[in-house]
Amino acid sequence: MIPDEKLEEVNILLCEDDESLGMLLREYLEAKGYRPHLCQDGEEGYRAFLQNTFDLCILDVMMPKMDGFTLAGKIRELNYDIPFMFLTAKNLKDDVREGFELGADDYITKPFTMEELVFRIEAILRRVRGKKAKDTTVRQIGEFTFDTQKQILTLGDHQEKLTTKEAELLTLLSNRQNELLQRDYALKTIWIDDNYFNARSMDVYITKLRKHLKADPKVEILNVHGKGYKLVITTDGEAAEEE
Repeated sequence: MIPDEKLEEVNILLCEDDESLGMLLREYLEAKGYRPHLCQDGEEGYRAFLQNTFDLCILDVMMPKMDGFTLAGKIRELNYDIPFMFLTAKNLKDDVREGFELGADDYITKPFTMEELVFRIEAILRRVRGKKAKDTTVRQIGEFTFDTQKQILTLGDHQEKLTTKEAELLTLLSNRQNELLQRDYALKTIWIDDNYFNARSMDVYITKLRKHLKADPKVEILNVHGKGYKLVITTDGEAAEEE
């Protein structure tokens, strides 16, 4: 098993439309210390992803209402970094190719043993954790230097100690410089719940971050109407446009 990790903290979105197989997989993963959330179709899986925080997605390819490939694409729009694997009864090269083009970390063909599935899960989690361990805690945001661990934003000789929520939000934004940060994903990741009050709270923290960053005119946090925010870093001759 994975050393130095508490498996009970690993939340898995498990989407399998075969009721018997799904229950068997869920029970086995629970016995191994994981926390699987079983869904029997793609739409249910998508709703579950919006409402919970997961560390890994295991998606059956052929599901009713929304197939695994479509679900994976929607999940990628919300969280580009989350690892996932496909389960399939097929062994067609086109399916395998499509899965990996979507960014799948692994692909397992039915029938498979439970031990093989767990070995593959452990391999994915080791890769993900190894990558995170190597990730630098210091980011460059225009002229600013942002230490995500110390929660300090620095410009020249001036240092600003950010609150935990400010630092978490700026970390998510800086992970996706010049790309969309989905509003729902930010709320689920930082506030756990995307209710009205948390949404208003996030708006307040976005305003605070804008004030912190205004010393560099090339750094902006833009609203993307109905979707989320973008941390935009412009270069000479470029101008950012609010969407």
